[in-house]
Amino acid sequence: MQRHLSVLLLSMCLILTTWSFSALASPALQGGVIDDLNTLQAQLQDGALSSVVERATAQAERLAPGNQSDQWASALYQQLAAGALARQDQHAAAADRLAIARGLKGVDDAQAARWLREEASLRRAAGQRDQAIDLLSEWLSSHQDSDATWQLTRLLAQQERWDEAAQWLDQALEQEPAINEGLSEAQQALTLVIYRNAGQGGRALGWLLDGLNAQSEAAEWRQAAGLAQQAGQSGVAAGLWETAWQLGKLTEQEDFWLLIQLHLAAGTPARAAEHLELALNEGDIVRDESNLRMLASAWRQAKDVEKALSAWQTLALHTQTAADWRSYGQLAYAWGENNQAKQAFARASSLGDEEAEQWLASFK
Repeated sequence: MQRHLSVLLLSMCLILTTWSFSALASPALQGGVIDDLNTLQAQLQDGALSSVVERATAQAERLAPGNQSDQWASALYQQLAAGALARQDQHAAAADRLAIARGLKGVDDAQAARWLREEASLRRAAGQRDQAIDLLSEWLSSHQDSDATWQLTRLLAQQERWDEAAQWLDQALEQEPAINEGLSEAQQALTLVIYRNAGQGGRALGWLLDGLNAQSEAAEWRQAAGLAQQAGQSGVAAGLWETAWQLGKLTEQEDFWLLIQLHLAAGTPARAAEHLELALNEGDIVRDESNLRMLASAWRQAKDVEKALSAWQTLALHTQTAADWRSYGQLAYAWGENNQAKQAFARASSLGDEEAEQWLASFK
């Protein structure tokens, strides 16, 4: 009898890979029950799914009120019914059967834990995410499994339970032998999404920076810089973008303008000015009023007297507006360059700027 039961259990493992259990430490079954289970198993293998569900359900209900042996048999019938239901894509109904099976007295703790894990998978397949989360959390409280931990983390993220997701993510990352190197693209993306939504932008950035190198793709550099901005670390964002630019990872014109904006926001206007100056000299950007004004403003922010005054003079010569000549004069005056200031105010005055005339009067 016991040999026949072992054959039954083995065949169920082979055919229903979702389900697995052992007869060890379980109550002995009557010969008629074993034969019936074997018959149902054969029918399941042949695809007689509805018949298996009907017969297994009737037997499970009949035996459930009995002793431990009867309840163990009832649990096995419920498992057969669950297997047939799952094959019909009735995942929620299959999960319900496993929930009943693992609650019966004849089921040992190890088997109940295996059914708990499988019920969680069925709940997830049925779209019952919150139930799947509860079941998987319960299972992981006494088991360590990297795949299951990632699965729970993803489920929590899908439910936008970000703080809980971040806690389980920490455990998932601890179980990986090498952070970043051992993660799939999907896992890396999930890690960043969870940390960001959990309000841990700085941590997400630190995690991402650990994996950045000269071989990293442009998208990774962009992502790191974006995270730095979100975390309020403008200097880090500018430094990342600068490095990626120098490595040739970022080559589009929009990348160039973002590089300028990042340096200006990060308090490194001199670097922004150097990039602008080089681009203007090499013809990479148009020498128009907007770009000349940006260059002049950058050098002014950098407080480089010689270059700032030269840039403002170039801008004024280009626009020939009284306002720009006056601004150039005011800047020169503030920095003690009186000769340049006089010339600039005189030019602004000749263009009808009354305020510039008042400035000129101060030199008399």
